[in-house]
Amino acid sequence: MTLLVVTIVISCKNTSNEETAKQEYPETKKGEVTDTYFGEEIADPYRWLEDDRSAETAAWVKAQNQVTFDYLDQIPFREELKKQMEEAWNYEKIGAPSKEGKYTYFFKNDGLQNQSILYRKDESGKEEVFLDPNKFSKDGTTSLGSIDFSENGSKAAYAISEGGSDWRKVIVLDTETKQIVGDTLVDVKFSGVSWYKDEGFYYSSYDKPEGSELSAKTDQHKLYYHKLGTSQKDDLIIFGENEKRRYVGGSVTDDNHYLIITAANSTYGNELYIKDLTKSDSPVVSVVNNFDNNHTVLDSEGNKLYIVTDLEAPNQKVVTVDADAPAPENWKDFISETTDVLSPSTGGGYIFANYLKDAVSVVKQFDYKGALIREIELPGIGTVGGFSGKKTEDVLYYSFTNYITPGTIYAFETKDGKSSVYEKPKVKFDSEQYESKQVFYTSKDGTKVPMIITYKKGIDLNGKNPTMLYAYGGFNISLTPSFSIANAIWLENGGVYAVPNLRGGGEYGKEWHVAGTKMQKQNVFDDFIAAAQYLIDNKYTSSEYLAIKGGSNGGLLVGATMTQRPELMKVALPAVGVLDMLRYHKFTAGAGWAYDYGTSEDSKEMFEYLKGYSPLHNVKEVSYPATMVTTGDHDDRVVPAHSFKFAATLQEYNKGNNPVLIRIETNAGHGAGKSVAQNIQENVDLQAFTLYNMGVTKLKK
Repeated sequence: MTLLVVTIVISCKNTSNEETAKQEYPETKKGEVTDTYFGEEIADPYRWLEDDRSAETAAWVKAQNQVTFDYLDQIPFREELKKQMEEAWNYEKIGAPSKEGKYTYFFKNDGLQNQSILYRKDESGKEEVFLDPNKFSKDGTTSLGSIDFSENGSKAAYAISEGGSDWRKVIVLDTETKQIVGDTLVDVKFSGVSWYKDEGFYYSSYDKPEGSELSAKTDQHKLYYHKLGTSQKDDLIIFGENEKRRYVGGSVTDDNHYLIITAANSTYGNELYIKDLTKSDSPVVSVVNNFDNNHTVLDSEGNKLYIVTDLEAPNQKVVTVDADAPAPENWKDFISETTDVLSPSTGGGYIFANYLKDAVSVVKQFDYKGALIREIELPGIGTVGGFSGKKTEDVLYYSFTNYITPGTIYAFETKDGKSSVYEKPKVKFDSEQYESKQVFYTSKDGTKVPMIITYKKGIDLNGKNPTMLYAYGGFNISLTPSFSIANAIWLENGGVYAVPNLRGGGEYGKEWHVAGTKMQKQNVFDDFIAAAQYLIDNKYTSSEYLAIKGGSNGGLLVGATMTQRPELMKVALPAVGVLDMLRYHKFTAGAGWAYDYGTSEDSKEMFEYLKGYSPLHNVKEVSYPATMVTTGDHDDRVVPAHSFKFAATLQEYNKGNNPVLIRIETNAGHGAGKSVAQNIQENVDLQAFTLYNMGVTKLKK
């Protein structure tokens, strides 16, 4: 069964700026704050909006939201779009199962539940609810961040996020009785939970900052051990008390032999340490003592460590080393580097090498002697995740998806390599009506960049198709094909969805990443602009029907692109963006992003480069595209002040009549843990705003 196919009726003439009444905005007061960088004074008149605890800021947020939602309420097809979104979203979603002790656990959402519920089956097949995050809060904004089980499955530690914050509480349950055990841990941030047997677990956090916990700087991460039955105040500091590191993580190997510690000061490059847990009072031993490369321990067998590294291997490789002499000079190649980027996993007694080839997945299975068992036949061209589990398991699970294929879970038999469908979602979307095509276009400096364009078959290349251009371009993060209900609705309503793999990402390894960092950051914006130009030149769309969208670092991408080329697009949608490039490092863990960006304090040259593209500092008195900035009032990763100051500045300087709005989600953070209701409404509002400003007057069946 397919959704009703909806076509967009474009009004005969796209509404021009001259024909639209200029939007009125709340008055935003201006202060006299200035900062001096290398002898140059930079005004920051909206600095007061950085105070997320002030009554003035709260009043400003309320007034801006009033204007925004008044505007959205007038869009004639907004409610119809919401009905489409809700109907499409309303299908059962089941996650891959995991065996913990005598139970098999899996997540399930009946359709429109705000948070997915964790169920379990016993050995007889009897099913019951184990943990229902929908009961954490009345409005569904307290979410389950993670859950980890002890070695024998008798205990589970789960982390909750309140209002979308990155700060977590960790609660321990007895899995048999479902009763809380011991203390609830508080003030945990940027942390996993890694159990040591059934006795306790390792976790990481910062000291509670002075001032606002949502925006104050946090830059000394510590690794703790919590023993069950003891108070959190008595937790042992394992690493970080004497060593100042912004990001510290700890994990125990499956055999409980080693504690693996990673420590970093930026989002790329880490030190690596091990601690032998089989010996009492064993020291923390350094494996890698610098931040020049990325390293993680994949697994261990006895004294042998399997390490994933990009040392002398920009696309990553796996090496082995004896834990008694673990320094890099003793490493031996196990799975050598190839031309494709490697991301390995383990399960069932095998190692699975997941390669990224032009942003799509290729998976190869190896044994622990390094022999290639097989290249796994995948269901199609797209993105694969999974192939992980305990060594004793004979069946592993993986997911497969692309832009027109809803995420399907497959069961994989490790011995014979056979895959079978385990759970296929019953989504009301007919994939056969759509196609995704990968193209390669040329950026400003001649670099070839891949882009996947998705649309309904038989599209008329007349330059009038509403097109959403989405990208990220940073932090070694790869954008790979995946299905989304929101995008499905966009496609069903006649839209084109395009995703380029910009430099700064991880699609082609370390060199591709570095080519979009610091003094080369403009490459990322040039790649994005060239993607837009490709879509226009090939008549998929035109500037009057083009929207650009991105979140976080992608919000920076949108902000920089719209201030450099405001005439290129009709709509701009910067979400939770890093928009003040001179001050980003002064909030929460922002200083850790300096590997990608550099900071305004590094040098006069770096300051001038950042000032040259910082979206906040490049708003001029010109006509800007219709813009809806989005953020969350509890975003403690990219603080909402970025979005507040950018929106206020755009409203002040915009000379055209296109609306410049900011939509501020309350009780929401950077994005993770949003309720289904919040996600649906936000996507409806973004698409309604976009189509309305492209001249769409109604959706016609």
